[in-house]
Amino acid sequence: MMTPGETRTRLGNRHALIAPDGLVPGALPGISGAVVNVVISPAMGAGFTQLLLTFEAEGHAIFAPGAVESCAYVMAGSCTARIDQSAESLRAGGFVFVPAGTRLELSQPDPGTRVTVFQKHYSLLAGVPAPAPVVGNANDVAGHPFLGDPDARLKTLLPDMPAFDMAVNLFTFQPGARLPFVETHVMEHGLIVLEGEGVYRLEESWYPVAAGDAIWMAPYCAQWFVAMGRGPASYLYFKNINRSPLK
Repeated sequence: MMTPGETRTRLGNRHALIAPDGLVPGALPGISGAVVNVVISPAMGAGFTQLLLTFEAEGHAIFAPGAVESCAYVMAGSCTARIDQSAESLRAGGFVFVPAGTRLELSQPDPGTRVTVFQKHYSLLAGVPAPAPVVGNANDVAGHPFLGDPDARLKTLLPDMPAFDMAVNLFTFQPGARLPFVETHVMEHGLIVLEGEGVYRLEESWYPVAAGDAIWMAPYCAQWFVAMGRGPASYLYFKNINRSPLK
C-alpha cells in the first residue's frame, strides 16, 4: 500500500506510465454524463490523444466530424455507437473506428461503462481513398501467435491496409510469456492494460504494471514486456502506421 504523497505514475521526455490513482476528471466539448480522463495527449509530447470515458446512465459523447479520426473500445459495460445515421450496439470488447469527417456518438450506456478512445489527425495518402468505418468485437477476432509463440497472441482489430494510418491491437500473454526482444521502432504507442499484471521496460526503466495502467511510448522508445501474474495479462494499444516519417 502506498503512503500519502506516493504514486506509481512516472512522466519522462519519451515515455510515461500513468497509474489510475492519479487520474483527474476533466471536461471536453460534446461529452456529458461521464467522467472524462485525458490520459495521453500532445500536451505531454504525444502525437495523438487517448481518452478514458466512464459513463453514467444518461451519459453520451459526441465526436463531431473534422480532421480527426477516432477508435473507441468498450472495456466494460455496453453502449450504442451511432456513425452518422447508422447505429450499432457495443458490448465489452466492442470497438468502432470512424474516419476523419465522420460523426461518432456514444450513447445509451449501462452505468459504469468504460471506453478507451484513441484519436489522431488523419494523414491523407495520395491516390488512396480514405478508410471506411469499422465496427466489431475483439471476441470475434482470431488471435495469432506472435512470432510463433502460442502464449503471446496478437489480435489486429483494424484492417492493415494503406488507407489506415492507425492500428489498434490487443495483445494477450499467458503467465511468463514475454515479447521476444526489446523493440525499438518509429511507431508511437498509446496503451492501456486491460487485465493481469507484469513488468514493462521503457528505455532504461522497469515498471510493474497492472490493469488500469496506461503507457505512452514515443518513437524509438525501447520497450519490452513480460506477464508476471497468476493469470493472463492483456493490453490494448494504438500505433501509427503506413506513412513515411518524412513530412
